[in-house]
Amino acid sequence: MKNAVKMQIVGALVLLGAAWWMAGCKPAPELTQAQALAMIQAKYDQTPAAPIDITVGDRGMQQGVSAKYWFETKRYPNGYWGDFTLTPDGKKALKLVSGGDVIQWRPENPADRHFSVVVETLVANHLKARDVGQIESVGDSRIAPFTEDVNLNGVPDALQNIAHNPGNKLSSLRQATFVLVNGAWSLQSIE
Repeated sequence: MKNAVKMQIVGALVLLGAAWWMAGCKPAPELTQAQALAMIQAKYDQTPAAPIDITVGDRGMQQGVSAKYWFETKRYPNGYWGDFTLTPDGKKALKLVSGGDVIQWRPENPADRHFSVVVETLVANHLKARDVGQIESVGDSRIAPFTEDVNLNGVPDALQNIAHNPGNKLSSLRQATFVLVNGAWSLQSIE
């Protein structure tokens, strides 16, 4: 008789424990691509706006002269080095990352098309996220690939044209990690 009572108590405890365990094992809510994109963009929008670095190569130098952002102030005896001074219009659109207002153009030889300088827009923008890919489960987290774009809104057209030249990276493939926080998905990191 004592064994039967013990077995009933143990059975009741097992059922009670299983019920508690089942109640605690709710499936994670779905994370959609639209939700992931909204969280990523919200993170970008909360981050302080930043100017954009633009690499200016040989073609960009020519475009900058045509746009009246800079003009040649000195040509060196070798015929391919030069100093270019920012114009008032140039100073309104950009600044030199190296400082000052003179671009020191110093390619290695006349055929050197790899020499470049870096300028920074005066317009500050937030990055933009788009094209969230297939969301994958990794343990308790979710991983989503997406495309991150440099936002050129408000940047003068001539400077945007220079930014589209080779050497500038205006889009990057990134990855976001999401975790459950109090039963809802939250953006943990962007890599």
